[in-house]
Amino acid sequence: MITRRTLMAATGIALSGLVALPAAAQETVKIGLILPMTGPFASTGHQVDAGVKAYMALNGDTVAGKKIEVVLRDDAGVADQTRRIAQELVVNDGVKMLMGFGLTPLAMSVAPVLNQAKIPAIITSATTSAIMPQSQYFARTSMAGPQSAVPVATWAVQNNLKRVVTLVSDYGPGIDIEQGFTNQFKKEGGTIVEAVRVPLANPDFAPFLQRVRDAKPDAVFAFVPSGVGSLFMKQFIERGLADAGIKLIGTGDITDDDLLNGIGPAAKGVITGHFYSALHDSPENKAFVEQVKKDNKGMRPNFMSVGGYDAMTLAYAALKKTEGDTDGTKLIEAMKGASWVSPRGPITIDPATRDIVQDIYMREVKEVDGELYNVEFATYPKIKDPNAK
Repeated sequence: MITRRTLMAATGIALSGLVALPAAAQETVKIGLILPMTGPFASTGHQVDAGVKAYMALNGDTVAGKKIEVVLRDDAGVADQTRRIAQELVVNDGVKMLMGFGLTPLAMSVAPVLNQAKIPAIITSATTSAIMPQSQYFARTSMAGPQSAVPVATWAVQNNLKRVVTLVSDYGPGIDIEQGFTNQFKKEGGTIVEAVRVPLANPDFAPFLQRVRDAKPDAVFAFVPSGVGSLFMKQFIERGLADAGIKLIGTGDITDDDLLNGIGPAAKGVITGHFYSALHDSPENKAFVEQVKKDNKGMRPNFMSVGGYDAMTLAYAALKKTEGDTDGTKLIEAMKGASWVSPRGPITIDPATRDIVQDIYMREVKEVDGELYNVEFATYPKIKDPNAK
């Protein structure tokens, strides 16, 4: 008797013997986008998603003869969910690439999935240096945290800020950034007066900022996750550090473009190093900012958003190079060495590390046409992750 089960088994055997699926089945390439769309890191998810959609709005939904379909899934910022969703996207949805990952643990959690499935994953947000060696199928379009810290250290010494307290959130990216700044700062002849690490779950910076004030440095170098930058800035002013003549410098997370106007006048004059400003002067960035604002009720894109935009740029470039071949090993090989002009400026995917090489800009918060922006005033070109092996 021929049952449904035996018919399906026979069909499976027949399909497994084919060299390729019919052309109609090859027309759509699915990309799985895993982001924290809810929970405490939802702003990251919405920014990255906006960047992905902006790229497709400006460049279309087809490449190398294939239609691109992005399958968005919410992991709520929980690593166990990230890994489960990645497995489901690969096994059930048939995605050929993954991208997203709002935090380091989320990116780390999918490495075993990539290694088993042999498909590439493009990191749009997570920044810890230790992520990249976990899988040869990772590529990154966000940054490695120390990239932005190293130029700040050089600039500080050159501008006579030679005694500095470092203050960072105590988790992977913060420790990476602290190390990157400290190593370069000492190399330039600066002195670290004290190194302060703030528990990630502690929303009150006041006692730690008091320690900084008591140390009487020339400046405090700070890194905190972008979502709490406004609270940090508020308490920096309340504790009187600015009045005491202590300069605030740091990475761009503390003056996030998306939140800058909400931080208000306290942010004026803050000097940061970062890879993107919404005010970056280029035709590519103007088109990108306009598209994001148009599609998201006037939302200003930040560095997370441009990470999503460039992830799609890299995915399209890889498919062009393979002429539509979706073999995962061929796609990750095609990503190595890719170069293009992003809304942030010129970038390259290092063929040795699959990590991003990019310009880092020194910026000062200023008022422009009634709004606060990170205004770029110096460029440090082609910065690599100093921790890359």
